[in-house]
Amino acid sequence: RFSYKAFSCPVINGLIDKMVNRSALHCFVSITKLMLTKLEINFAGRQTLNSVLSPSRWFFGTMSRFEAQNILMEPPNDEASFLVRKSEKESIGYVLSVKSNNAVRHFRIPHQDESFYVEQTQRFSSLGDLVNYYCKHSLNDIVSLGSPCHKKKPNVEDINHLLDDWVLPKSEFTIENQLGNGCFSQVFRGRWKNHINVAIKVLKNDNTEFHREVEILKRLHHRHLISLFAICTESSPYYIITELMEKGSLLQFLRGKEGQNQDAASLIDMATQVADGMSYLEEQKSIHRDLAARNVLVGEDYICKVADFGLARLVKDPFYISEEKKIPYKWSAPEAISHGKFSIKSDVWSFGVLLYEIMTYGSVPYPGFNNREVYNKVKSGYRMEAPSKCPSFIHSIMLKCWQEQPENRPTFKDLRDMLERSSYELESPPGGSREQ
Repeated sequence: RFSYKAFSCPVINGLIDKMVNRSALHCFVSITKLMLTKLEINFAGRQTLNSVLSPSRWFFGTMSRFEAQNILMEPPNDEASFLVRKSEKESIGYVLSVKSNNAVRHFRIPHQDESFYVEQTQRFSSLGDLVNYYCKHSLNDIVSLGSPCHKKKPNVEDINHLLDDWVLPKSEFTIENQLGNGCFSQVFRGRWKNHINVAIKVLKNDNTEFHREVEILKRLHHRHLISLFAICTESSPYYIITELMEKGSLLQFLRGKEGQNQDAASLIDMATQVADGMSYLEEQKSIHRDLAARNVLVGEDYICKVADFGLARLVKDPFYISEEKKIPYKWSAPEAISHGKFSIKSDVWSFGVLLYEIMTYGSVPYPGFNNREVYNKVKSGYRMEAPSKCPSFIHSIMLKCWQEQPENRPTFKDLRDMLERSSYELESPPGGSREQ
């Protein structure tokens, strides 16, 4: 019933190569899961409420407001190009995003009494009917919808969790240019079987930390956390293979030309994405312990993902005691520095510092202070002032993160919600057409 084109998928070919010696049932389940993911990525055909979205050029699945703006503003999208998406905020539901007068406007699509609508006077039984109507009739001061937004090549990140065999031989990977260098590892751009772009993290030593990081990455699956692809353990040094984020670390991005051109609303959206990923980590009873702009990665359409889980821990108790001597002082909560006491609330403190980094386009926090001075001043009640041009309500969120008592700091869910509300305060689109 659906029109479609055949496609060649090197990922499936790779899977088949690895499944020769496995049971037929095992192979069937793995490939079926992969194909369902392919369908979800390409067509976003998922059942929500009582309607099923058929394959369509205009539906883009779950997407934030700023992702929609970025993709619609890129060529070859023209005036009145549009897309329908599912908001990241559950209470909003579906949204129609339209390019208009060199900006992007967002119209919420409520779903009530088995009907969808943008205007109360025009109700439709499906999203398809709604789109077809506004392709022929005006919507507010937009003459009519134009062409569906151009779809980029699908991102293959979701296949990382569908490979049954996590361990792959090094021979399948080609290492290219270096992306970063840290105390415990180097990160390179690479390719898997000359088909898939990946990031290759080469561990310098400490196999214990390697296994711990891998186990954490295996169990965490969220659109704002980096996705594990595979590991290589046949010889030292070990490799951790993850999805490649084309724009590099958030710190590098903010300090570069592209980052310097971002307005406050875009910066806050990036912070919201990080808070969303950390909210999931919070739900999973996990802590990161090294949350900073250098450990957040930026991809196409400014998607942000928390990365570098080398110090992360799964915790059964409310806090984790560490004897680790290498502590990022300027990002660490007082209790983490003085007693090695880490918790999701110490991550919240670090998030406040990360928020400062974002709003200053990658400036070093506590400028002019060394590590010991930072700790002493913070213990005596000092908190960083609001950065230049930083909205007062964003600085207020920073101060909430820097409460002395951990229990007085907000949850990441609270932070995500506060930042979402803040982004609405900053946005002033023509005609007040927010996701309303």
